[in-house]
Amino acid sequence: MSKTPILITCPKGIPPFLRQEVISLGLPVLSENIAAVETEGTLDDCMRLNLFLRTGHRVFFLLRQFEAADADELYRQLTDVAWEHFIPDEGYVCVTSSVENTSIRDPRYATLKCKDAIVDRIKKKTGQRPDSGSERNRTVVHLYWKEERCTVYLDTSGEPLSRRGYRKIPLHAPMQETLAAAVVYATGWDSSGVFINPMCGSGTLAIEAALAGLNRAPGLLRGNFGFMHLKGYDERPWSVLREKARQVSRKSLSNRIIATDIDPTAVEAARKNATTAGVEHLIEFSVRDFRDTPVPESDGVIVMNPEYGERMGELAKLEATYKNIGDLLKQKCRGYTGYVFTGNPALAKKVSLKPKRTWQFFNSNIECRLLEYDIYEGSRKIKKQKSTTA
Repeated sequence: MSKTPILITCPKGIPPFLRQEVISLGLPVLSENIAAVETEGTLDDCMRLNLFLRTGHRVFFLLRQFEAADADELYRQLTDVAWEHFIPDEGYVCVTSSVENTSIRDPRYATLKCKDAIVDRIKKKTGQRPDSGSERNRTVVHLYWKEERCTVYLDTSGEPLSRRGYRKIPLHAPMQETLAAAVVYATGWDSSGVFINPMCGSGTLAIEAALAGLNRAPGLLRGNFGFMHLKGYDERPWSVLREKARQVSRKSLSNRIIATDIDPTAVEAARKNATTAGVEHLIEFSVRDFRDTPVPESDGVIVMNPEYGERMGELAKLEATYKNIGDLLKQKCRGYTGYVFTGNPALAKKVSLKPKRTWQFFNSNIECRLLEYDIYEGSRKIKKQKSTTA
C-alpha cells in the first residue's frame, strides 16, 4: 500500500516528545499541533508506531478527505469509500467522531450516519452486514468533521495506547501512562543515574522509567490493536516486528529505581502493576514517608507527583507537604536533579526553590507544570561559601 498521512494524537503538552519518538523511528514529521503529530507511512508503519510509541494515544491512518455541508452529503460521500477492502463483512466496526458542524445538533447523529454508510456499502458489495457498536476492541473508524471539511481515518490503535495493560490496580487519580512516559522523557533519565520516585502511588512513573530504561517497547504488553481486525491482516509481519523489539530490549538496568509511598495499599498495588509489566524485580518498592525515601550517594533524578489540593481544607496540610519537598531536595538530594509535577502553582511556590526549567502538561483537564530543580549547583555554592568562611 502507498504511503498516506498518519495522525498520532496525544495529550496537550506532549507533542514535542512525541515528535522525537516519531523521528527516532525513521519517519518524517509533517506537522505538529497542540495535541497531535502528523507523519506519513503505510499500515506497516502504523504497526511500528503502535508497538514503540510511549507518548502517543492513537495512530490514525488517513482514508479520505472531502467536503460535506450536512449529514446527507456526509452519507453519500462515505458510501463511495471502498469499506469492503478494510472491514470484514462478517466483522465488527465501531465509529468514533469529533464534530463541529452547524447542521448537526448532536454529534451522535453524525456518528450514526457514518456507521450506516459503512455497513450499507459493505452490505451492497458483499451481501453481508457487519455488526457495529461502541466497543473499540476490533475495527475502529474515526470521523473528524469541522465546518464542511471531513476527514476519515482508520484508528489502528483501537483502545488508546495509554492502556498498556499492566495497570490492573490504578488507585485514586493515577497519572496516565503516556503522561508518565513524557515526564520521564523530560527528565532526560536514561538509566545512567538513579531514578527515585517518592509518593509513587500506583507506580506508573517508576514502571514507565523501567520500560524506557530497558528500551522495552510498550506495545509488547498488549495483545490487541485495531489494525489486527482489518481485512487482509497478516500476523507474520507483526510477529517479526515484535521479535525484533524483544531483541533490542535490554535484560537489566545499569542503575537503581527506588519507589516509595506512605500508603501500604499503594505500594502493594504498584508492586502488582510492576509485576504485570514484567519489571517488578527492577524497582525497589518500600512503605515509608517521602521524607524517609533512601537517596543513594550518587546522581540521578528524583521525581515527585504530590497532590494538588482539590478541596479547600487540604491546602494548609499540602503547604507543609510542599515545604517538606523543598527541604528533602535541599538536604538529602545533592548531586541529583529534582522534579515536582503539580497542578497547583501556589503550592509549588512553597517548595522555596527556583525552578531551572518548566514544562507545561495536562493531567486530564488540569493544567500542570513539571518543575526542574538543579540541586547540584545550589549545593556546590553552599560548599564554596562554607570553605570561604572557614
